[in-house]
Amino acid sequence: MKYKTDIKRICHLAWPAIIQEAMNTIVTYVDTAMVGAMGATASAAVGLTSSVTWLLGSISVAFGVGILAVCAQADGAKNHKKVQMTGQQALFISLVIGLLTSIISVIIAPFLPGWLNGAKEIRKDASIYFFIVSSPFIFRTMIIVLSSTLRAVKDMKTPMMINVYMNLINIVLNFILIYPTRKMFGITVYGAGLSVSGAAIASAISYVVGGVMIFRHYYKNQIFDFKHTGFHFHKPLCLECLKIATPVVMERSVICLGHVTFASLIAKLGVVPFATHTIAIQAEQAFYAPGYGFQSSVSTLVGNAVGEKDKVKVKRMTYLTCCITSSIMLMAGIFLFIFAGHLMALFTPDPRVIALGTRVLRIVSVSEPIYGILIILEGTFNGMGDTKAPFVFSLMTMWGIRIFGSMLMINVISLGLESVWIMMVLDNVSRCLLLSTRFLSGRWKYRVDQR
Repeated sequence: MKYKTDIKRICHLAWPAIIQEAMNTIVTYVDTAMVGAMGATASAAVGLTSSVTWLLGSISVAFGVGILAVCAQADGAKNHKKVQMTGQQALFISLVIGLLTSIISVIIAPFLPGWLNGAKEIRKDASIYFFIVSSPFIFRTMIIVLSSTLRAVKDMKTPMMINVYMNLINIVLNFILIYPTRKMFGITVYGAGLSVSGAAIASAISYVVGGVMIFRHYYKNQIFDFKHTGFHFHKPLCLECLKIATPVVMERSVICLGHVTFASLIAKLGVVPFATHTIAIQAEQAFYAPGYGFQSSVSTLVGNAVGEKDKVKVKRMTYLTCCITSSIMLMAGIFLFIFAGHLMALFTPDPRVIALGTRVLRIVSVSEPIYGILIILEGTFNGMGDTKAPFVFSLMTMWGIRIFGSMLMINVISLGLESVWIMMVLDNVSRCLLLSTRFLSGRWKYRVDQR
């Protein structure tokens, strides 16, 4: 009966996050398909700087993890004052991190495509795209950090709904801004014809709207009680969040810098392989949605269990969530293997990109259940505030397997994109095994005793 209740709690917290991830994927699909219709060059221009955008966004994600862990543990310990004060620090963190990342983005935008070895014909569009998308990073940071803060107090639905509104805005503006004026079903439809720049403007506007909306709901949340207390900077709590967030920043930086190096290596293969890689990465995202949805759930529940000093509950929530997620992602992997070609055809009419993309998606499909377990274990360690080990493991596998292995495959053995995706799979499998070994060893239990 206890397991049935726990499964219900896990799923109750996970489903809004899964819907949110699914909506993100749908919009990514629409973006990729709309830009892909403009040709492989446009797809490559959009994809070239995506790893750097992810790198800058990962700083916000890391601080979101720190706030979620501290808030969830305080909630489990019934320390409502600490929950309130920690939640309030999210505003200060959002503004500082958002401002810094916005400034960095604007400064590096003109030079970034060249640093990434992008083909000369795509550098101008890639630079403009990155500049437009990254300029409103302060709003994007607010979306990420404040959403994590709301999830920490079990408000999963508000971030989901705001994400839905953002995505709808993005799709509508894409339709208007990317394409030129044309006739559809005999009706003249206005279009700005901005191509890659149009996609960037649509994303930027959706970030601004989403940032304003999430701030409004966060500010009105009664748990944080801004109305009666106002905002109070609390240095010890900020430092506690920073202590948890710093290894996550380092881990995400290692992964994202690895992706930057990785993208730079793949760019050497030419426009078609790079466009294929970009589209295939986007196509695969749909199959991660359940994993990241359940990750949000397990982070909150494990944080609560740590606050309650219940080690058995930590293990039970982790095992149950791993079983649920790996089962779902096993089915997703089978679907991906069977329909890989059809999926690629949604995003591009280029037969060369479709053929190559089908092969690499089938390679990665076999590792989906393992990647699901990896995602959940990351969520568990984030929830308990044990973020140093994942950083070390990411450093080892990203650079020791994915990057070094890909360098050998491309520069020494002269193999193609398929070999690079095999290195990606080996990286994820190795990281999963390392995290599993640490969790099963029980080294995390001292953190529960220290609470």
